[in-house]
Amino acid sequence: MLETTVFSKNPDVVTRLIDNETILLPVYKTSDEINCIYTLNKVASRIWELINGKRTIREIKKQTLEEFDATPDEVNKQIQKFLKELKEINAVKEA
Repeated sequence: MLETTVFSKNPDVVTRLIDNETILLPVYKTSDEINCIYTLNKVASRIWELINGKRTIREIKKQTLEEFDATPDEVNKQIQKFLKELKEINAVKEA
């Protein structure tokens, strides 16, 4: 993914903070369609918060580097992997 790519959240994914854990739950029409609930770690939770349909991947990386003790390479790998996973479950789309 390009560093200039911007992602927006799918409005059909509900986010809840429960006991300091971020939970993502896709909203479906019937309970038979529910197949997954996603729990995010601290870094993934912060990345999820930063996705707003305006920030580029570059801006998200910069903010993540400022807030967490990690190398640029580690942050890049985590963000790329997490965004790929979010795309696969249709939690985000390119804005």
